Amino acid sequence: MGTFVITKRISDMYKYEFVSRKGKPIFISKDFELRFECENEIENLKTKLEDCFFMQFKSTKGKFYFKIVLQEKEIAISRKFSTQLMMQKSINEIIKYGNLSEILDFSVELDVFKD
Repeated sequence: MGTFVITKRISDMYKYEFVSRKGKPIFISKDFELRFECENEIENLKTKLEDCFFMQFKSTKGKFYFKIVLQEKEIAISRKFSTQLMMQKSINEIIKYGNLSEILDFSVELDVFKD
């Protein structure tokens, strides 16, 4: 089963990824200024997964990818896949396990080596 992972970019913006059960990122969200916005969109996506539209594309280099559209708003873009079958398997995993997936938050900075 996949997992939603929240992280913080170097620019101090938050993002989330959906990571497959094998640990490979499937898609990455847009940036969010606040962490709770990120969490809210994940919960919204999980509850409305059946309403999502997966726009499929082929890059100029022959790689396949998709964008997730929910309520006429693009919310995420996938990584590049070498075949259309691999892309479709990832979409199927999102549809099948997305609403059951847990959320891991790695955005909090922990100072392990305090002075």
